[in-house]
Amino acid sequence: MTSLRVLAVVLAGGVGRRLMPLTLARAKPEVPFGGMYRLIDFVLSNLTNAGYFKIAVLTQYKSRSLDRYISRSWQLSPFLGHHITPVAAQQQLGPQWFSGSADALFQNLHLLQEEMPEHVLVFGADHVYRMDPRQMLAQHAESGADVTVAAIRQPLALAHQFGVIEIAGCSRRIANFAEKPQNAVGLTDSPDEIYASMGNYVFRTEALIDAVCSDALDVTSTHDIGGNIIPMLARSGRADVYDFARNVVPGGRERERGYWRDVGTLDAYYDAHMDLLHPDPSFTLHNDGWPIRTWHDVVAPTAFLRGIEDRAGRAVDALVSPGVTVGGGATIERSVLSPRVTLQARARVEDCVLMENVHVGRDAMVRRAIVDKDAVIPDGARIGFDLDEDRARYTVTENGIVVIGGDEGSFPDNGIESIVNVPATSPG
Repeated sequence: MTSLRVLAVVLAGGVGRRLMPLTLARAKPEVPFGGMYRLIDFVLSNLTNAGYFKIAVLTQYKSRSLDRYISRSWQLSPFLGHHITPVAAQQQLGPQWFSGSADALFQNLHLLQEEMPEHVLVFGADHVYRMDPRQMLAQHAESGADVTVAAIRQPLALAHQFGVIEIAGCSRRIANFAEKPQNAVGLTDSPDEIYASMGNYVFRTEALIDAVCSDALDVTSTHDIGGNIIPMLARSGRADVYDFARNVVPGGRERERGYWRDVGTLDAYYDAHMDLLHPDPSFTLHNDGWPIRTWHDVVAPTAFLRGIEDRAGRAVDALVSPGVTVGGGATIERSVLSPRVTLQARARVEDCVLMENVHVGRDAMVRRAIVDKDAVIPDGARIGFDLDEDRARYTVTENGIVVIGGDEGSFPDNGIESIVNVPATSPG
């Protein structure tokens, strides 16, 4: 399918309010994941692994650092006509920002006109999954549909959480699309399941242009692809569904087939990290046949040190990135650590996600927490043990996960010397 003229458009302008405070100073697609990655790395890896090297990334909310990250991390060869281009909202049609995903495409129709592709892949930027989009494009091209929507089967009881695709009988043809319906109907072949939209679409270019232009004239529209464009094309009988369970990723384990996580809430974001730490994980970051690519500064190797008590730091069921320093007697269990995290002597971290340059003080204990970059856990602190006390200072989710923003405190950079040879003190 790479012989077809294809342009990929990644929608990366979401605010990510439900991920606050992680999105307080960054765009949602730039939120770190899995220690070494950003959320946007997953969609860009899926597209480039499939051989799609003409990609426009539409940004809007706090786009400066995201634009910089893409420019530094995702450079392709212009000599071959390859590019990953951040495209910020530019108010090209007047003094207004993107009012929805369909409006974002409408305001950037010049991108389609410059490339003149046969098909346009429109993918979201903030989901965790592996997918070979060539297989979806193959079905779309063979079917002659105007649009094909990627969908994942979900329990009928969860229909109110998703955009739900209703199909005509046992066919692939979409009969209706409903956003978070309260009375969804199960699939014909599986009455206890529904098709939930993944936010990934393949359009025939002419059909996409006609649809977003028509939508732009509709003053009652919310200018959303899922809410407006897909129902419009479904009414014409030319919208199909692609069952993500059929997608086979090179190098992938059978257990991982169909794995897709919308990490739009703090609890979902936390749970997706815990998926990585299972003895037989439903998703792993390791796959040389379909790698998730990223970029980081060069940092020193991870260091597990001994203190004067001759107790080495240790990690169990954990993902520990380069540049992490673990002091004598410190313990990491069931946690994901980003580069440059420091654990002082006898610190203990359990069931946590620690982002870059987090410092955990000596004798501190942290459990069931997400800690944003540059944050400080003071010596002797207890976080995740008394949620009422934690709520007075931090965000605590519905499921009891403590979320600590990156601006809450400061910490002196004393280097490794402050980790080694720290005598025991009573916690306080």
